[in-house]
Amino acid sequence: MTKFHFTGIKGSGMSSLAQILHDSSNEVQGSDVEKHFFTEEPLHERSITVLPFSEDNITEGLTIIAGNAFPDTHPELVKAKELGLDVIRYHDFLAEYMKQSVSVAITGTHGKTSTTGLLAHVLTGFAPISYLIGDGTGKGVQDSDFFVFESCEYKRHFLAYEPDYAIITNIDFDHPDYFKDMEDVLNAFGDMALNVKKAIIACGDDPNCLAIQANVPVVLYGLGEGNDFSASNIVKSAEGTSFDVFVRNEFYHSFTIPMPGDHAIKNALAVIALCQYEGLEPTVVAERLKSFNGVKRRFTEVQADGAILIDDYAHHPTEIRATLQSARQKYPEREIVAVFQPHTFSRTAALMDEFAESLSEADQVYLCDIFGSAREKSGTLTVNDLAEKIPGSAHLTLDAIEALDGHEDAVFLFMGAGDVQKYLSAYQQHIAEQKTV
Repeated sequence: MTKFHFTGIKGSGMSSLAQILHDSSNEVQGSDVEKHFFTEEPLHERSITVLPFSEDNITEGLTIIAGNAFPDTHPELVKAKELGLDVIRYHDFLAEYMKQSVSVAITGTHGKTSTTGLLAHVLTGFAPISYLIGDGTGKGVQDSDFFVFESCEYKRHFLAYEPDYAIITNIDFDHPDYFKDMEDVLNAFGDMALNVKKAIIACGDDPNCLAIQANVPVVLYGLGEGNDFSASNIVKSAEGTSFDVFVRNEFYHSFTIPMPGDHAIKNALAVIALCQYEGLEPTVVAERLKSFNGVKRRFTEVQADGAILIDDYAHHPTEIRATLQSARQKYPEREIVAVFQPHTFSRTAALMDEFAESLSEADQVYLCDIFGSAREKSGTLTVNDLAEKIPGSAHLTLDAIEALDGHEDAVFLFMGAGDVQKYLSAYQQHIAEQKTV
């Protein structure tokens, strides 16, 4: 039996893959920084050993899976090479692993995690499946019928994969620290499409998806009637959304999802299209869709003495708009307060005006300091540059979290891909303290 060591095990994909291998009866350990991340909770639940980074972690007999964020000069990887151990990059290992099952890659600039989680939930109602979700959730089943995984476009990592199917949720400009422009992004997705072996299921409402050329059928889904899979008779409420699905203009089935927002309808259409293509019964798909509870850090609600706090990964203007729309649908009578932590200096600079426009759709905006991430530790830009473009916005700091007081019956959207959760936790604690005074 192989013993795997994960260098960077707290990464969202790495944590999920470690869980998959553990569940498949492999011995797994890993290392990372000592700071706590929500992605490590499932590791502890499985009693997977998580160590601080150290070259002493690397011993004879290990197979090393290296996170993409760590260079070959990382002390653990240097030690592994000295011992002659196999060092396999995360995306290369995944490319081999998926060959054991019918593989479905979920890619796109936005909505990957939610769609991956939704598809995994639905397919679990039909057959044993393995899945890797970008919220740090994974499950491994030996001899699984399907392998569903999130496929990231950053640095073209998704080009390592040759999946049976690919779902493309949308194509937008992001990761300006790597992609030069929109054409560069389109070229990457175009190359990815050529690796798909059975079919591509793409959002036909997105003009950039329509430009995809492939050697396999491209099935389109969306709210527009011209799509192969379209939604009509949409009924929205605070409890969720119901709609009828038409396949090439012929009625297929009615569905209900417990999630708000147009993006949630589109995610469901992608899943429905994949299931129909694989010949799965629509009645079972409908039942599974109704029971989906969401994924981590995607519109995750926390009640705090009347205030509703929502933890959301939205870190791009398009995602911010989707989160705000969801909040308006679910809580139409409440004030919507956006607490946003920009993620990376390069993204904030490249999309400054778009951030300002999307955030301005909230009733009130609070901005946290820019989170630099491992890719870029610092920059000359500050959050005040963004604040100047949003009238009435305010700079929020942890030691003055009480600035959020005064919003009666409000919904607070804590959005960002960094550590915006610490602001949510601080405000939650502040509310609890105020209640005991």
